[in-house]
Amino acid sequence: MSFRCSGCRSNFTRQGDLFQHFGKSTKNACIVACNHFENSIRKPVRRDMPRHPSSSESPTTASGHTAQQFEGDFFGQEYDDADFPFFDEDEQETSVEVDLGHGTDTVDGVDESDSDDEDGMGGDVRHEPETRSAGNRTPQRHDIDIEMGSDTPMARTGPAEHLDHLRKAPAHVTHFGGQAGVAITDESLSPSAYHAYSDNVNSSRANPWAPFSSRIDWELARWAKLRGLGSNAFTELLAIEGIHEALKLSYRNTDELNKIIDNELPTRRPTFTHQVAQVGDETFDLFSRDILECIRALYGDPEHAQYLSFAPERHYTDANKTECLYHEMHTGKWWWSTQEILEKTKPGATIVPVILSSDKTQITLFRNKTAYPVYLTIGNLPKSIRHKPSRQGHILLAYLPTTRLTHITNKAARRRTLANMFHACMTQILKPLEEAGVSGVIMTSGDGVKRRCHPLLASYVGDYPEQCLVTGAYNGDCPVCECGHDELGDFPCKHNYRELDLVFEALDKLGTNEFAQACREANIKPLQHPFWEILPYANIFQSITPDILHQLYQGVVKYLISWLTSIVGEAEIDARVTRLPPNHAMRIFRKGITTLSRLPGNISTAPLVCAMRALLDFLYLAQYPVHSDTSLAFLETSLRTFHENKHIFVTLGIRNGFKIPKLHFLEHYKRCITLLGTTDNYNTEATERLHIDFAKDAYTATNHKEEFWQMTKWLERREKVLYHANYVTWRIQQSTKSTISAREEVRWEPPDMACVWRQKMTIHPSRKGVDLNELISPISKVQIVLTGPEK
Repeated sequence: MSFRCSGCRSNFTRQGDLFQHFGKSTKNACIVACNHFENSIRKPVRRDMPRHPSSSESPTTASGHTAQQFEGDFFGQEYDDADFPFFDEDEQETSVEVDLGHGTDTVDGVDESDSDDEDGMGGDVRHEPETRSAGNRTPQRHDIDIEMGSDTPMARTGPAEHLDHLRKAPAHVTHFGGQAGVAITDESLSPSAYHAYSDNVNSSRANPWAPFSSRIDWELARWAKLRGLGSNAFTELLAIEGIHEALKLSYRNTDELNKIIDNELPTRRPTFTHQVAQVGDETFDLFSRDILECIRALYGDPEHAQYLSFAPERHYTDANKTECLYHEMHTGKWWWSTQEILEKTKPGATIVPVILSSDKTQITLFRNKTAYPVYLTIGNLPKSIRHKPSRQGHILLAYLPTTRLTHITNKAARRRTLANMFHACMTQILKPLEEAGVSGVIMTSGDGVKRRCHPLLASYVGDYPEQCLVTGAYNGDCPVCECGHDELGDFPCKHNYRELDLVFEALDKLGTNEFAQACREANIKPLQHPFWEILPYANIFQSITPDILHQLYQGVVKYLISWLTSIVGEAEIDARVTRLPPNHAMRIFRKGITTLSRLPGNISTAPLVCAMRALLDFLYLAQYPVHSDTSLAFLETSLRTFHENKHIFVTLGIRNGFKIPKLHFLEHYKRCITLLGTTDNYNTEATERLHIDFAKDAYTATNHKEEFWQMTKWLERREKVLYHANYVTWRIQQSTKSTISAREEVRWEPPDMACVWRQKMTIHPSRKGVDLNELISPISKVQIVLTGPEK
């Protein structure tokens, strides 16, 4: 069977190819044929998208079977003109006013064909007016704005047009000034981290791979430790006759290789220590590292030296400073306000924002063994480095006890004991931050520059159960504000954020008869000593951040799909999925449930489409890598639009209410973004990925007996090998001695930004002949781009 375009007379073997031809062809004859096809099916087909199969044809599924045909759609075939609310030819375009909180912008009539932004910045977000009945309603913003029989799509404006400034460099950058982040100059400059490391391993110019004897000796050791090869398998490989002599290796088996790594490679990250957590007569293992030494390791890594931020900044889209930009953590208000407090008492402070994350994960499929890792990173690093496990921007801080305390039969007592044990362990781990946060500690960055650093808790990343555990909030309540479970569905939220002083007043009554009652009045669990009560300049309720993975993808979007399935039925959704033509093993939902013209009982589809689209708009807007005051206003507008139309789910009997903590937390997104930067600074997607390296792979490398002792040792050796690999690369570059000629270009590019910002500097002629690595060291956040002949 073949299909023919009546315009150019081209034949196609599949109907989908014909629709794609209609969407791409610019010939007048093909356009006329396309318009004739559009009129024949009554609904307009957009010129910028592949066309849908006609309902009269029988498309095939991915397996090649013919899909079952419906007579009408899921709700029958009795329709009238009110079910197709498209513009008439003489109908004028309307405009909708969008209140952004600082003025009123007018959004003109729009065309659905331009809904996708070319730069991946998401679709448009528009305020939806009050919906009316299907019989007498005016054209709404969610309708397909293409006139019947028209060849020219209508113009469109929306967030994509209002947010062009997100793709441009900030017009004005305000630095904090003063002595914030200043280097200590009264002491001699320390050698860079790689120079100090070179002295410890006694490497020479002839052997940059020391303590290994040769390149092959080192490369084989790195392969054995980083590629998941078992110890016995590697020993059997080296036991093959002639291999050791032919390769001239310095080790004969896995044990000898481990001794070289343990004794001759310097320790750049702290080792794990074992402690015991005791509950009654039961004892549980706690493996942790010195948190200050972990921060030193991240802060002093020479691979990170050129990217570190030492002081807060304010970025604006215009020189008049009317539109603020938020992206990296140092552009948020938290760093700026905390720096102001420190400058009054400790001028010259360098804040090190500590970002913690904890999440229990299962490490076996059948034996139900779990690990409870705690991860640490710092906000001085750009988010592009923290997102990539290969850049080693995170460090495993601890393995917490994973016991369920099954010997405690009372469930309430068991839950309270588990919470208190968690906080007791975290208090022990974070104890060094109590004094360091107030007085500061001297830290050396990878380029050898010393500063007085104040490590302060900025963000705690976790899913909803973890947020309740950390803050002491009751399950079902909001962990950030005072909103109780019964009021989670109200919008806007009328409750204030939790006040830390009131919570401390309740916790200070520990040991008295009023303790339990005071905690209930403060709406927190009766915790003995939460770990955050010892941390200076920390507000745990402010540190709880949005979670795109669990709150939106696995939360709100999952709820939305289940609600829509309840409305249209599984049969209709499955039928539409099977009708999709195959496209490179990827299913594209070209004709979703939003094309249904009516709901049961002749209820208008407008609120349903508005509510669904508003949540999707919120999902995409929340993930912008750069935000401004305007984009945050669109974010709030989309959330408001959903709440204005969510009554459709109650009307259809799908929901009785919206007391959902994950849905309520969407109201706090704007505040968190302005305080700590965009959501990709603290999304759990990054830490979930770390479970593979720091928990699952580590467990696989053990013999599954007393596994945490082996897991910690395996991780220490792996980190040593990874650091030595970076050092060897640096030594080889040193040996080649690349030089930079005069007037070569240095280009400033903040990594992983949606918009590429460039600032060019010309090296002074007097710097001709300077070594490349010496030039990189003093420059913060600079990437060298060689453009001369010596590149």
